[in-house]
Amino acid sequence: MSDGGADLTIRDVSARTGVGQPTLRMWESRYGFPVPTRRPSGHRRYSERDVELIRQVSRDREAGLALPAAIERAVSSEAPAEDSIFAGLRGRRPDLQPHVLPKRTLIALSHAIEDECCARAERPVLFASFQRERFYRDAEARWRELARTAELAIVFADFTEVRRPRGAPVEVPIEATGVFAREWSLVCDAPDYAACLSAWEHPGQDKVADGDRLFETIWSVEPEIVRTAARIAGGLAEGMADDLLEPVADRLAQSAPPSGEQMRIVGALTNRMVAYIGAAAVMPLPAPHSSAGG
Repeated sequence: MSDGGADLTIRDVSARTGVGQPTLRMWESRYGFPVPTRRPSGHRRYSERDVELIRQVSRDREAGLALPAAIERAVSSEAPAEDSIFAGLRGRRPDLQPHVLPKRTLIALSHAIEDECCARAERPVLFASFQRERFYRDAEARWRELARTAELAIVFADFTEVRRPRGAPVEVPIEATGVFAREWSLVCDAPDYAACLSAWEHPGQDKVADGDRLFETIWSVEPEIVRTAARIAGGLAEGMADDLLEPVADRLAQSAPPSGEQMRIVGALTNRMVAYIGAAAVMPLPAPHSSAGG
């Protein structure tokens, strides 16, 4: 977000925008906005464009927009068209911490999100990227069941064309050699349940066993982050057929329900737990030291 000429201190920005320094630090920590440059000393430096965007957020807040929605609007005005859900989330939410997980852990995490979506979500909006059509065909029966109660379900893979099979997700093709072809993503956005994960496959794994392939992964259950992921996925789908999002366009344009502090704590704990499980799957943890006298 910051660009050349980023030489304003946080004190300068606070004085020019009326937003306190502690508030600016909290926004950066919690929402990844603004994104200052860092001097070797670690001191923040901001640009004139940062000042404009912070003022925009303040104006939108005064007009009644929730803080996450105001920040999302400001960030969206800066963001170029995304090439993938993973890249889009990382660009908009640099506060999300990626973890490296093997494919077998991703499968378990995806199934958990899907099962909970099927059990709890009412009329969800669903997106998923499968890399290859054959991977989707292996899961097609499962996704037909998910699509049955969804407001809209869209799947991405190296299909040959856009297809809208009856009683099944819309199939949207991706370029086999593009950035999106290295991605595994799942988004479930519903009023009563929100979850997403997005993973990017590390290159150079042609000789690695399928279940051991490694993915750099981010995930969240915070509604604002999930709504951001849904909007990015929707934009990618519209690039192939501009009428795909008509049934849910108004819904995705609305602000997501706010994430309470308890939700963020639960999300952080879940992330840490899954990260440990994934790390153990990649490299087993050493045996614990014996206790004294053991």
